Amino acid sequence: MDSPKSAGDSSTARIVVRSSMMDSIRACGLSGLAGVRIDKEELRRRLLMPQYLRLAMQDSIRKKDVDGGDQHFLSRGSDDVPYPESPMVVFINPRSGGRHGLVLKERLQQLISEEQVFDLQDVKPHEFVRYGLACLEKWANNGDFCAKEIRENIRVVVAGGDGTVGWVLGCLGELHQKGREPVPPVAIIPLGTGNDLSRSFGWGGSFPFSWKSAIKRTLQRATSGPICRLDSWLVVLQMPGGEVVDPPHSLKATEECCLDQTLEIVGDVPDKVNCYEGVFYNYFSIGMDAQVAYGFHHLRNEKPYLAQGPISNKIIYSSYSCTQGWFLTPCISDPGLRGLKNILRIHIKRVNCSEWEQVPVPKSVRAIVALNLHSYGSGRNPWGNLKPEYLEKKGFVEAHADDGLLEIFGLKQGWHTSFVMVELISAKHIAQASSIRLEIRGGEWKDAFMQMDGEPWKQPMSKDYSTFVEIKRVPFQSLMVSGE
Repeated sequence: MDSPKSAGDSSTARIVVRSSMMDSIRACGLSGLAGVRIDKEELRRRLLMPQYLRLAMQDSIRKKDVDGGDQHFLSRGSDDVPYPESPMVVFINPRSGGRHGLVLKERLQQLISEEQVFDLQDVKPHEFVRYGLACLEKWANNGDFCAKEIRENIRVVVAGGDGTVGWVLGCLGELHQKGREPVPPVAIIPLGTGNDLSRSFGWGGSFPFSWKSAIKRTLQRATSGPICRLDSWLVVLQMPGGEVVDPPHSLKATEECCLDQTLEIVGDVPDKVNCYEGVFYNYFSIGMDAQVAYGFHHLRNEKPYLAQGPISNKIIYSSYSCTQGWFLTPCISDPGLRGLKNILRIHIKRVNCSEWEQVPVPKSVRAIVALNLHSYGSGRNPWGNLKPEYLEKKGFVEAHADDGLLEIFGLKQGWHTSFVMVELISAKHIAQASSIRLEIRGGEWKDAFMQMDGEPWKQPMSKDYSTFVEIKRVPFQSLMVSGE
């Protein structure tokens, strides 16, 4: 065992990890059976925006023009228009949730309105932010009281997996950057495979499609749930020019790299570099777990008929991991080459410290994860619930999703990882950090595998020059609606 775990659970208002049993109960909708029956019309009255505002936002988004919906304001009639108590919009990824995505979309449109439910294939989150919300802001500034109240109180529900939730959160982050506050808080309908963000904020690990009342109950909780804060983390990737990489959607090419200049780069630097930036909310990892995820994603893309929902995805994922050397390193390879210690150097900034410090990479580790939440790999907590005396001995603090720290841990071979995932032991604790720099160089390795929030990619490596990955906290926090 790598570390002791505490016997007690935290009961504070911060994010806590729920057991698989509690997730199962929540997923079946049982946690709300004792509640009062939710009246459909009353719920709709609380959520539904006035028609002229719905149509104005819709036209502004469709035309990609803040002024695109002006005609609806000019023809709205009386200025005394009632506004909803809990205005809400929903983003849904209809391809998530197996065959249920389209059915859920229709049900949500019936409960709220077609104009307030956005299909992500048709309306992108940044279009909603730049044109839909901007339309409300424009008319709120022009004296429309209803537009003002809705803009100040609107909430967002995301129906999709962790990648979809992260996409929406990233686009809402534009509001922070441009001073367009308040930023709407986000609730979740879990439609993905892992749903770790959803689990962490009390929305469960899956959605009970067989319970029609569950949709109403979810919307009701989204209107009244308390607001929590979530750290987000900026990833800067700098690689030697000339190398070809196929980055995930969450990484975008940039003209300049903003690596911390207080940590000097040792060794030669290429004349030309390629730079990418992106944001993650749950985890970044490098090594064998990312390699398995990369292979699974390619298999699913090549044979989509194999992946019809979360359960089949997990079965395929588990089976695929057994073929990738995770449990047994192929005899034709030198096992020593499989350890990350051969290619990786780690520097960190510890809590309340501005100086960089190099930390050793354990020899046996084949995957390293920097984790923000307590939920990884469909609700597991590999960091563990650690005893106070162990935290003090290691110089750690109790982990939370809004503490400005990442928990860095290692996974060894597949059997070790299996025991970690069933929470018999903790992962190999390496450090807690407010900033991280990873330096990788090839040698006998031609590629490394990385992933952030479930989006994996193959990262080419050079024998002559290093590739750098720097992770630091975004200055503002995302707002989440708790489903507890």
